[in-house]
Amino acid sequence: MPFLSFAQEVTQVKATKKLRIKNIYPKLATVKLHINQKNETIMNDVITKEALFNHPIDKVWNAISKAEEISTWFIKADFKAEKGYKYTFTSEPNEKGCTTISGEVKEANPYTLVYTWIVADTKVETTVKWKLETTPNGTKLLLEHSGISNYQGETAIKMFESFNGGWNNCIKELLAYLKTEIHAG
Repeated sequence: MPFLSFAQEVTQVKATKKLRIKNIYPKLATVKLHINQKNETIMNDVITKEALFNHPIDKVWNAISKAEEISTWFIKADFKAEKGYKYTFTSEPNEKGCTTISGEVKEANPYTLVYTWIVADTKVETTVKWKLETTPNGTKLLLEHSGISNYQGETAIKMFESFNGGWNNCIKELLAYLKTEIHAG
């Protein structure tokens, strides 16, 4: 396929209504665009969050990579930041829809953590990536949840919205945990 501008690719997608675009620009993360044939809605496949913490990088790393700390600010975790570890996050059923999440740790190098994410009662695998960087005032957290278009149809849109709101809440809870439990910042 010859290199097309983004506008040309979207026009082409609208014309065929079935084309999936991958690797639009090599330096950007892979994005899959889907066209809903009824109303031509474009859906992004990746949720990206960024947060700055006034906490040392090792404190933030421990909070996202150690089961006892994850269990405090997120949900009960059987988790080890070790490549190949099959983890489980478990929550009692609740009004927010939180439930059991399982997967496998794919990468766990200091300050980068990647794992698959499978919600209970689905067989759909998505990927979560946490990346930490030291800043002059603490730590920058980059979170990416990708593969949401692996869900079918309207379920993908609902899951995207649920995950997006869920990650906003998780980052808020992580910050609160760091402020109260770690007593830093």
